[in-house]
Amino acid sequence: MLAPDFKKMGGLVPVIVQDAESGEVLMLAYMNEEAWKKTLETGKAHYFSRSRQKIWLKGESSGHIQEVKEILIDCDADTVLLKVKQYGKAACHTGYRSCFYRRLKDGSVEIVSEKIFDPEEVYGRKSA
Repeated sequence: MLAPDFKKMGGLVPVIVQDAESGEVLMLAYMNEEAWKKTLETGKAHYFSRSRQKIWLKGESSGHIQEVKEILIDCDADTVLLKVKQYGKAACHTGYRSCFYRRLKDGSVEIVSEKIFDPEEVYGRKSA
């Protein structure tokens, strides 16, 4: 079976997450082998948190889970592309649909997306 090569980058591979219908890039995360297996077993996106050093199910705190619709692996087997159905309309822990909600334009930052939820209400803390 085709699988990512987890040996190349210290046990982690980057995962690009894209909305399966619109093609919008929602986020970039990382998987280790355990997160990969859980994703395959459950059909829900699991990732490895580098800051917390543990596996997490996307949406386990917020309810904004990602149902995996398609999995693609790049030619070097060191990057994964997940096409997902995003539940709860927000993929970003800061409350935006996509983690890519800021655009640099003419030397300033422009917010290009609507905030969907308040992270303090959902997580009980301010987001970074």
